[in-house]
Amino acid sequence: MRGLLAKKLKFHLPIAFALSIVVAAAFKYTVTEPRKQAYADFYKQYDAMKEFNAMKEAGIFESVRPSGE
Repeated sequence: MRGLLAKKLKFHLPIAFALSIVVAAAFKYTVTEPRKQAYADFYKQYDAMKEFNAMKEAGIFESVRPSGE
């Protein structure tokens, strides 16, 4: 039993490290990259003033009056 932890760590530690790198890379390319691309695509077409005017006309803001008043 002497040295069992050290012997097992020599085997399991590199495997755990390699698996964590693989999982991190997989997460990056399957989750974060598509998410960043979706945000970029959304903001290419996004018009903040148009959205603001639509919310203003709907009466969402209490401090801003619609243009017709």
